[in-house]
Amino acid sequence: MAEIYTITLETAPDPAEVGRVRAGLSAYNHSNAGDDSFTPLVIMARDPQGTVIGGLLGGTYWGWLVIEVLWLDEAVHHQGLGSRLLERAEREALERGCHAAHLDTMSFQAPDFYKKHGYTIFGVLDDLPRGHQRIFLKKELKPLS
Repeated sequence: MAEIYTITLETAPDPAEVGRVRAGLSAYNHSNAGDDSFTPLVIMARDPQGTVIGGLLGGTYWGWLVIEVLWLDEAVHHQGLGSRLLERAEREALERGCHAAHLDTMSFQAPDFYKKHGYTIFGVLDDLPRGHQRIFLKKELKPLS
């Protein structure tokens, strides 16, 4: 029966079809685990002229904060801005009712930065990319006092 279906590699996928796949998985997840209530989280760092010099992109869902991207222009590294972005995201996650956070980073990026902020490693993929690691971290968020 499977031979009546076609499998195609889409190099320029139709956004509506991509949306159908995402919506299908979301509906399946909802039927098994409830609404994830995913809410995007975007926090920007700007210079005095208003130019973006970094930011944190992620979201909250099922009581977790996910950090997808945390980036700062190299010219502003080691000034505490990364810590401020991370702390602001965690504070917002707590306000949204989250109890934990997770993210992944590369061994050449910022694993020590996250460990310094209380994140612990729960998984590692070696040789991603070759000679490096993709590192998965998590942290329990403490309620605001």
